[in-house]
Amino acid sequence: MDKKVPRSDIIETEIPMGTVHPAALEPYRVRFFVEDEIVQEAEITIGVNHRGIERIMEGLPVEKANALTEKICGICSNSHIWNSCRTAEIGLGIEIPERAMYIRVIMGELERLHSHFLYLAHGCELLSHETFSMRVFYLREIVMELLAMIGGNRVQYGCSVLGGVRPRCDVDEAKLLRLKNDMDAVEEGLTGFVERFLADSVVQSRITGVGALPQKQAIELAVTGPTLRATGVARDLRTTMFEYDNFDFNVITQPDGDVRSNLVMRALESFESIKIIRQAIANIPEGKVVTRDWEMFDTDINESYMEVPRGTLYHSYALEGGRVRHCIIRTPSMANIGAMQYACIGEQLTDAQLCIVQCDPCFTCTDRAIEIIRR
Repeated sequence: MDKKVPRSDIIETEIPMGTVHPAALEPYRVRFFVEDEIVQEAEITIGVNHRGIERIMEGLPVEKANALTEKICGICSNSHIWNSCRTAEIGLGIEIPERAMYIRVIMGELERLHSHFLYLAHGCELLSHETFSMRVFYLREIVMELLAMIGGNRVQYGCSVLGGVRPRCDVDEAKLLRLKNDMDAVEEGLTGFVERFLADSVVQSRITGVGALPQKQAIELAVTGPTLRATGVARDLRTTMFEYDNFDFNVITQPDGDVRSNLVMRALESFESIKIIRQAIANIPEGKVVTRDWEMFDTDINESYMEVPRGTLYHSYALEGGRVRHCIIRTPSMANIGAMQYACIGEQLTDAQLCIVQCDPCFTCTDRAIEIIRR
């Protein structure tokens, strides 16, 4: 099948869900149009959590605006402030110390682990497999403590500032040793989870072939991140980011674009994050973690794309008198909403929520960035 096509001309029943529903982790509204309990079309509406972060950032000093981006998402707070600082650093030509670059990569990969583990745990919870869910939540707890150790907090632990990372986020030998030991523990636990998960025939039968999104359609919908790689497309922006030039890792893909491919994709990709963190621990250079050797000046629009746990994150703004102008933030979930809607088509109504969750949505993250325009 090359494409899933909505059949809105044959509608037997409309079933609304949300904005608050026990099956949903975030407030959003979805309308399922069904015939004989088969979803013919789905419509997702967001905007409940809109705060207009982009508009608030307009006119703020760039350092303050960067700090504000950390509040966009509780799961990807490090990614947002990293990319916001990166945007100004590109425009101002700031070269950050190599040690700071390694710390940013460590934090980025820890955040990827924490996000993927949260996804896997909630996915298993939606499958009513509490044992698998708790196994992954236990592993995630190890990662959360590491994020708190470096960033100073379990939530909103971003460490980036213009020119590098906060001095308090530097990692000494004791922290590096703990990172190394905890990565060993996480890898062991993750290996056991994956082996048991793939060997469970009941779980595999429940998720195989469900919510499949054809590769061609995923490309047409501009799907990004692990959701795109789960359709077999080997596209990962880390391969083009200069921060990852010194790191060796594989771009993981899965072939089918269904719930199983999405779950397995993120589990296997987590092993690559562990590999990257180990390389950073072994090769982190000595030196300072932030440079103040730069000057502020006015710039045109500066853009920065980077790979975050859910896909491509885009930040752009201009600088005028040291203040932010014309800010735009585009989160991965904004691109993946189309995938969520089309994945439901042709599936049982009872599987519809699973089809949405397989795309790892972060509606709150998206709501807080975009400006809702009523037509």
